[in-house]
Amino acid sequence: MGYVLGQHDESGKKEKAIYYLRKKFTEYEAKYLSIEKFCCALVWVNHQSWKMSFDGASNTLGHGMGVVLVSLEGNRYPLTARLNFFCTNNIVEYEACIMGLRAAIKRKIKILEVQRDSALVIYQIRGDWEVRDSKLVKYHDLIAELVKEFNELTFNYFPWEENQLANALATLASIIEEESNGRPWFHDILEYIKNQKYPEQANENDKRTLRRMAIEFVLVRDILYKRGKDQVLLRCVDAIEARKILDEVHEGICGMHASGFTMARQIMRL
Repeated sequence: MGYVLGQHDESGKKEKAIYYLRKKFTEYEAKYLSIEKFCCALVWVNHQSWKMSFDGASNTLGHGMGVVLVSLEGNRYPLTARLNFFCTNNIVEYEACIMGLRAAIKRKIKILEVQRDSALVIYQIRGDWEVRDSKLVKYHDLIAELVKEFNELTFNYFPWEENQLANALATLASIIEEESNGRPWFHDILEYIKNQKYPEQANENDKRTLRRMAIEFVLVRDILYKRGKDQVLLRCVDAIEARKILDEVHEGICGMHASGFTMARQIMRL
């Protein structure tokens, strides 16, 4: 049996398959009547799971969370949030997972596969690894309670390359904050690279920190870029532009049927 979801192209005249599932009947199932096979197909399709990926970004700029829910049809639903209290990167990871699970529960999703590129968080949630940090125990217990809301829920570790969309959303969320004096978060870095100037109230420790941070940035035609993990230059944006980018992503401007990798790249180009 098979299940195909189609979508019209830009002309509206042609339809193309965007999602396809198939399953071979067993020898016993092949003897079903047509109506029984049809019912079996409906039950099987219903049993396919939504997917959820999440990420947390904790740095000197703030603490952001990114979650992506992927439907059976391949539609992607991005979620972002920013934490307004000091916390470790592991806490941000747990907060992001909880935010995603609550969003899935609100959508009445009963079968869900959670994916993350952090072995620590995934293995702790699954019970493979012990939670030794006392600050994480309450988060672990809360997730255990949320799990009860699902008929089937799995947690799987997968490569960082496949989690770039959630990572990009979390990073953007982490830099959105109220900017003092109308200056962007990268103002001091830009001033140092461009004019070798330090903030007026900076002490020697502040100056060393600024010099160390500036190594990761480069100025190209008066535009500041940060070197990414893969050495790709990422343009620095202020809080207003970051909010605009996130709004465009949430409204679907990037295309809900694009892959996570493609959407992450589109976010970086916006």
